[in-house]
Amino acid sequence: MPAPEELRNNGVVKNVGEVRETPTGTPQEEIATGERSTRNRVARSILDHGPSTVAELAGRLGLTQAAVRRHLDALVADDIVAAREQRVYGARTRGRPAKAFALTDCGRDAFDQSYDKLAADALRWIQERFGGDEAVVAFARARIAEQAAGYRQAIEAAAPEERTEALAKALSADGYAATARSAPVGEQLCQHHCPVAHVAEKFPQLCEAETEIFSQLLGTHVQRLATIAHGDGVCTTFIPRVSTATQNASASTAGRNPA
Repeated sequence: MPAPEELRNNGVVKNVGEVRETPTGTPQEEIATGERSTRNRVARSILDHGPSTVAELAGRLGLTQAAVRRHLDALVADDIVAAREQRVYGARTRGRPAKAFALTDCGRDAFDQSYDKLAADALRWIQERFGGDEAVVAFARARIAEQAAGYRQAIEAAAPEERTEALAKALSADGYAATARSAPVGEQLCQHHCPVAHVAEKFPQLCEAETEIFSQLLGTHVQRLATIAHGDGVCTTFIPRVSTATQNASASTAGRNPA
């Protein structure tokens, strides 16, 4: 039977497996793995069944209510689930209604979604219906140009020698985990994460449009050395060292994503 989906981009889960009591003396790493595995099952049960009480989760998962509460506390702290009063239909009974726990938007996003496939399907439809590769290029350029409006402000506010670093910080704010570092006769802009890598693997026009906008923003020709979409560990762009006059000019060309 296939394993349940895993949460991603957070420390909540990994290594989904069977839940069992941890004997004394078990290595700390195994204890942590078991905790994450159980926490994943709690979150997955809420995804499958909707807002759930502690008692309902304990019954479905074969856990004690104390154990369920412990995992829910961790999930709440990670903004994966949130507590709310359970909706009561009909006459209310005495006492406060039990709390139900529901996934937050962050919690839903943490589960694998079909957004990559949807985006790739949409680009393929554009390609087939509205002008082939040129239509995809036009879309990619329009998308990155809109995204880069904020980057431009950050770069223009920085001194010429600090513009690559300013771009890296702006990219990091958008989830690209970017850094800038010195290199022979220039600098390297490294993006350690790419939110659209799976789509860019099928449509490298996204990488090429990004490289073009980097050139325009930094005012110089740049060269893309590696991309995550192409199978490399990091997206790496080389920015040559240029004079202040050249730095302030708009570049007319840009490096292309390697084939």
